[in-house]
Amino acid sequence: MAETHSRGLLSLNSGSQHLTTFVQIPDLNVIEILVRTALDSFILDCQHGMFSGSTIGPAIAAAAYSDKPALIRIPVGDFAFASRALDLGAAAIICPMINSAADARQLVTFVKYPPVGLRSWGPRRALPLSGLSGDLYLQRSNELTQCFVMIETAEALSNLDEILRVEGVDGVFVGPTDLSVSLTNGRSLAVTSDMVLTAVETVAASCRQHGKHAGIFALDAQQAVGHFQRGFNFVALAQDAMFMSQAADSGCARVRELSNGSVR
Repeated sequence: MAETHSRGLLSLNSGSQHLTTFVQIPDLNVIEILVRTALDSFILDCQHGMFSGSTIGPAIAAAAYSDKPALIRIPVGDFAFASRALDLGAAAIICPMINSAADARQLVTFVKYPPVGLRSWGPRRALPLSGLSGDLYLQRSNELTQCFVMIETAEALSNLDEILRVEGVDGVFVGPTDLSVSLTNGRSLAVTSDMVLTAVETVAASCRQHGKHAGIFALDAQQAVGHFQRGFNFVALAQDAMFMSQAADSGCARVRELSNGSVR
């Protein structure tokens, strides 16, 4: 059967170093700037960012028409939002605070079509963006649209193997900050502590064992490289506002360095 071009698909391969970032500012200008960078994809943040159901559609399309996938981090527990995001053309769903296999199975029912899940048919924007016929989209959607569960708590760590065995879960995404909060019982944001890094390495190893993708957030390039070395193949490097503030600070520091402190 002939297949037409499919836009904005998420391609993750074993051993790859896929770099994405969190986009929290719901402005198409931000997407249009970022699609011209070396980033491989974008995570539109509907949990902690300012994106909503009315703003993700144009942003997904702007990324997809540049052949870069847009992933959606949905609000905690809002599994119906996952179906809506996929109908608008999202390449993947990242769901926060998945703590058990039961949580993961419930999410999958909204993300995957039968026989894996119970996603309702209605890919209003996804279908034209995909370039596929309706029948072919239905046949291939479960492999083309990916489902990531976030591992952010001690409970999730204890249930990791059971979560990874859930059919329809394509990978995990570690939130190191929330994981550190959980592991220290609310005492610290110790994302680089031995305790957190040991947990992170456990997640990467379990993903390899189960043949699942492993993603994680990194504050900077050094953390990102460390996570790739630990076996992660999907790293979210910082977020849009951080890139702007870092570039501004770096530029100002360079000007003042070159002017030997004469510019104030």
